[in-house]
Amino acid sequence: MDVLVRPKDSFWYYSQLFRLNLLLITDSNRSIQPDQLTVGQRIKIPGFVAVDYQIRRGETVWEIAQSRNLPIDAIYLVNPNLKPDRMQVGQTITVPLRITWRLVKVRQNYDHSKLMNDIRRLETVYPFMQTSAIGHSVLGRGIPEALIGRGEKRVHYNASFHANEWITTAIVMTFLNDYLLSLTNHSTMRGRVTFPYYRETMLSIVPMVNPDGVNLVLNGPPANNSWKGRVISLNNGSTDFTRWKANIRGVDLNDQFPARWELEKARNPEEPGPRDYGGERPLSEPEAIAMRELTRKRDFARVIAFHTQGEEIYWGFENLEPPESEAIVGEFARVSGYEPVKTIESYAGYKDWFIQDWQRPGFTVELGKGINPLPFSQFDEIYQEALGIFLAGLYM
Repeated sequence: MDVLVRPKDSFWYYSQLFRLNLLLITDSNRSIQPDQLTVGQRIKIPGFVAVDYQIRRGETVWEIAQSRNLPIDAIYLVNPNLKPDRMQVGQTITVPLRITWRLVKVRQNYDHSKLMNDIRRLETVYPFMQTSAIGHSVLGRGIPEALIGRGEKRVHYNASFHANEWITTAIVMTFLNDYLLSLTNHSTMRGRVTFPYYRETMLSIVPMVNPDGVNLVLNGPPANNSWKGRVISLNNGSTDFTRWKANIRGVDLNDQFPARWELEKARNPEEPGPRDYGGERPLSEPEAIAMRELTRKRDFARVIAFHTQGEEIYWGFENLEPPESEAIVGEFARVSGYEPVKTIESYAGYKDWFIQDWQRPGFTVELGKGINPLPFSQFDEIYQEALGIFLAGLYM
């Protein structure tokens, strides 16, 4: 919600008026110097939208404010020309509305376009969240990153490395929305006050690493005839892409990282296809390159890659993980009920490469149980299991 600065207004006054942490208002207006506000300047107030309201017979500004649990000056702020002694029945004014519900709409086939619509919706209401594309897929789809918080500890979550694990994107986006709601409403998550996490941690989320693959699983082959014929051929002539894990070129993005890549390649398919082909070389695919560049740029303290399925948490690689990884995965296991697994015979994954090159904690979380893609009937159960891990990733 935008407001216009009046004489003597300040960010601190807005924080008191709307019961918001001052830092959230400051971070929603990064290009503005808080001590140099000018009358008429446009300021973003996070967590609110402005809605139209028609005045009813006998109503006063005070009654309208009281009915919405707002200070009366919040009404005057968004209606600078309002004359309380001249209000008329049926007159339309603007009233601030605090958002207390989820904006993301994930209970559907959650493809790239739906993801981008939800990100834009969250950006509008929560402008302290920063978003940008870290790169583009083979077919040119943007791979978005959301950044929340300004702390020195840098934590990263990602989802949908594998196309038919797209429910992980819906899970991560639901957590993102709930975290934003908690910050702007002073509400707790699992009994925890979340604003200290915002102050102490910079959280990076890439909710869909493999947008082309997700769209292929959910929507079928691209309309482009050359790509359509190619992916059907790679899928052994079938138009059923339910089991497809790879990107649109048939490369498994979680077998793309230079962490014993040769060992993974030697035991996996030699040609592109629905799953497990690691490419002709590490980091041949634009999606994997984008993740590498983001990780180098942000210099994360820890990373968590969300996959399905198995209710397990993989946390080691070649004994290069630091000692604190064991304590962290122990907490993840406690809050989720998942089984910690230090090592498996698997290489070339994103968390493997992160542990190898940074020797910092990296984790792969396998959400839920069943056959991919997991059905949405499991969504609530999986989200409650994952929520503890999302929060522990911030406070550990």
